[in-house]
Amino acid sequence: MTTRVLIADDHPLFRAALVQTLADCLDDVAIIEAKDLPEVFAQLADSDDIDLVLLDLHMPGNQGLGGLAQIRCQHPAVAVVVVSANEDPVVIRRALDHGAAGFIPKSSDLSELSEALAAVFDCQEWVPKRLQRAVSEVVINDEGDDMAARVARLTPQQLRVLEMVAEGQLNKQIADQLGIQIRTVKAHMSEIFHKLKVRNRTQAGIAYRALDLKAQTSVDAHP
Repeated sequence: MTTRVLIADDHPLFRAALVQTLADCLDDVAIIEAKDLPEVFAQLADSDDIDLVLLDLHMPGNQGLGGLAQIRCQHPAVAVVVVSANEDPVVIRRALDHGAAGFIPKSSDLSELSEALAAVFDCQEWVPKRLQRAVSEVVINDEGDDMAARVARLTPQQLRVLEMVAEGQLNKQIADQLGIQIRTVKAHMSEIFHKLKVRNRTQAGIAYRALDLKAQTSVDAHP
């Protein structure tokens, strides 16, 4: 049976390395590539038989845990492995808590990539051995996790509108860029406020930016 894998990363050279590793690990594999989060959702919508997504947390259109949470919410049957240059144990712990099947650092060599993929395809959670203890000792404030779960309820279009709001764009600018009417933008905003449990655009933008893992300050790890 053919295994279908979606590689979601904006760096062509790293995608090429993953393609080669997958070809070496699996006898029968079909590989799809995406360079940003909207393309990831388009591919998932077009193909209902994707088995695994290799997701870069910081690819264009993704906001830390937001994209991961949304994929797991909308496509629960698809396994997601996070691939990131950020090896912070807190980031890894939060990714796993949001349903990632594993975490592959971009610093991994080919043998570690092969080990990781083999473990995931064997339905095992995978974290590099050198990071396992630190990850297991992380203690997390769950406030950010709750917001990530709320963001996961947004549709792809609503997530795009929220991203543009966080960038400071006005309704007319959003409507022009997305090719929709202003009243449609307003309807999306109403749903965003409801799903995120916020009252206004400022709160919505702050909530979205809080998902950026590079700016997390509400977590603590034991030494």
